[in-house]
Amino acid sequence: MKRMAVYCGASKGTKAVYEERTKELGQWMSVHNYDLVYGGGNVGLMGILADHVIETGGQVIGVMPSFLIDRELAHQAITEMHIVSDMHERKRKMIDLADCYLALPGGPGTLEEITEVVSWGRVGEHQNPCIFFNVDGYYDLVAEFFDKMVTDGFLTKEDRAKICFSDSLEEINDFIDTFTPPMIRKYK
Repeated sequence: MKRMAVYCGASKGTKAVYEERTKELGQWMSVHNYDLVYGGGNVGLMGILADHVIETGGQVIGVMPSFLIDRELAHQAITEMHIVSDMHERKRKMIDLADCYLALPGGPGTLEEITEVVSWGRVGEHQNPCIFFNVDGYYDLVAEFFDKMVTDGFLTKEDRAKICFSDSLEEINDFIDTFTPPMIRKYK
């Protein structure tokens, strides 16, 4: 069984499509034999995804700092919950537990977590695919910003090609299946 870390909102957002595509992702994960590694909450897109993965027979592993147990309302029906001391430990644990990383729509925390995972891959902290599930164009501006990094010389074209932005689960599946890790970043 493979494991996918999914970063997503503790709220549902304002568009029904976010919830619909989150459920679709949960179904896709079960069909493709992915267990879920996520923040451990039972609210927002986090809760919807965890519930859907559980309903379709998948395993769900939560990682939550102790100070968020009550605030994010820890999910009580998941397979396993790792309680960690802080956000840094949470991010490290999620990276270590997963074989690939995907961001659904979410807020600043979601963006920060997936961006950190992209960055850690470039410096050799992991060798796994990073994906922005671009539901309804949610991550278009982020994709444009990564393109600007290439244009302005802060990111290579080769490394940019190792970051997937897609609203198609079929394309995401192909990206994961054909992924080769970026060269570990070296500095001159």
